[in-house]
Amino acid sequence: MPTDARYDYALREPRLPKAVDQSLANADIDEDVRLGMYQKLQELRQFGKRAHDLFLQNLVKGTTHLSLGMEAVATGFGAAMRPDDYTFATYRGHAHALARGMDLGPALAELLGRSNGVLGGKGGSMHLTDVSKGMMGSYAIIGAHLCIANGAAWSAQMRGTEQVAVAFFGDGTTNIGAFHEALNMAKIWDLPVVFVCENNLYMEYTPIDVITAVEHPAADRAAAYGLESILIDGNDPDDVFLTASKALSRARSGEGPTLIEAVTYRSGGHSRADPGKYRPPEEIEAWNQRDPIPVYHDRLLSVGVPEARLSSIERQVAEAIEVATDFAKSGQEPSANVLMTEVYADGGSRWRN
Repeated sequence: MPTDARYDYALREPRLPKAVDQSLANADIDEDVRLGMYQKLQELRQFGKRAHDLFLQNLVKGTTHLSLGMEAVATGFGAAMRPDDYTFATYRGHAHALARGMDLGPALAELLGRSNGVLGGKGGSMHLTDVSKGMMGSYAIIGAHLCIANGAAWSAQMRGTEQVAVAFFGDGTTNIGAFHEALNMAKIWDLPVVFVCENNLYMEYTPIDVITAVEHPAADRAAAYGLESILIDGNDPDDVFLTASKALSRARSGEGPTLIEAVTYRSGGHSRADPGKYRPPEEIEAWNQRDPIPVYHDRLLSVGVPEARLSSIERQVAEAIEVATDFAKSGQEPSANVLMTEVYADGGSRWRN
């Protein structure tokens, strides 16, 4: 790295992806599971693109933080988790909400701030939540949800339900105090929780490697809490699924928490207000070649899935996105009599009654 790269990010060395692990084509994963993951990849990608289009039409209320290019992490975990497990995500939580089964229409309507949204239009893009699907919230405060995930895991442990809490977070969270506090407590109490760092190489606009003392911000810190260092390809659904299955099984059997670092890359900027010009062009191009959807498409072809089957899945998802868009646009804005409700625990908007 050039000596002044800490002050001029354009001079930093590009972070290139590793090659596709071709051996994973032979992994012991049921074909139906793989086809389900391909469908989910398409769903997350097409949803993200539609959200972007609606934002440009000035229909999305506020900004959005998309997961375009990062869909494999949510997909792999979504396929491995039980329906009654818990998901905790960041404001970049669309993919995780959909991976847990949130309906496309209400999810998209929530981004538009409509009353037919999953939260009545009052949560917006950064707070997608559907407890009925185990999606326990998207949190805008960096790192706050890791400790909340511990609470859910402790509840499952006390009740003996074998449920697991999974908390997803970005690489920047690893430099937040709550990250270290949550890991320590989870290990001390052997909580059934899985912490998943989606390392997309940038904490908002800043490269994670120029402000972090270790190369792998999550995996290299695992040993400090008596945890295994796990670094996986976050762009490979099979790698994510197999790693997730193992971690979830450990948690259910009482073996305690797991910390996973999934290396991935967002194809756009931090949010819709960010053009992402700080990233080296050769880095962007290299990661575009490791886009999880075409890579997984080729893998499925290599194991004998017909092209017609994959094309059919893509068309079905496209049709579902159109239906969801019409549903979202049909909703009205929340009425005045409900807009200021459900703010505090008593259901009202006044902090003192």
